[in-house]
Amino acid sequence: MANVKRIKSDNLFQLKITLNHIKPPIWRRVLVDSDIKLPDLHKIIQTVMGWTNSHLHQFIIGNRYYSLPDDESFCKVVDYRRIKLDSLFNTPKSKFIYEYDFGDGWEHSIVIEKILPREKNTYYPICIDGKRSCPPEDCGGAFGYENLITIINNPEHEEYNEMMEWLGDYFAPEEFNIDEVNEFLSEKNFGCIELFD
Repeated sequence: MANVKRIKSDNLFQLKITLNHIKPPIWRRVLVDSDIKLPDLHKIIQTVMGWTNSHLHQFIIGNRYYSLPDDESFCKVVDYRRIKLDSLFNTPKSKFIYEYDFGDGWEHSIVIEKILPREKNTYYPICIDGKRSCPPEDCGGAFGYENLITIINNPEHEEYNEMMEWLGDYFAPEEFNIDEVNEFLSEKNFGCIELFD
């Protein structure tokens, strides 16, 4: 077995998180501690993407599934509560999947773009870039979201008023507020509501 050099915990992973099957892409770039535990990474993803932690989730790494153990799971799940990201990956360009809401099937591709040193006096995690707003919860996955966008872009559509009422006060699909995201990340649980952890 080759001697693999371990990454020190004073390093950061620069992650690019992209919501699959959506065009134009919805994505975020975030710096996290390399030794972050997977449950905390889940919370960070929820916050930076704009989800509400209202559904189950899992990481898919290779052919293994990482999440909370569940007697009703369809496949064998590795209990992820003590697993650190740098115990699974130690090189840039590594890729894995984060799946959220098994009904809607939101799949996120995650790439470790870079390994960087921590900067002193800087709070991590921090979101450094991103594009577009997260889809609303329970909108029916990528196909449902595409339909939603078609409807709200056409005030003459027969379902326009109903859709706007369902969306509530404000939904701007092209906006992304990085300052608000970073403010949430600085809060307890990285700004993530504690429903599933």
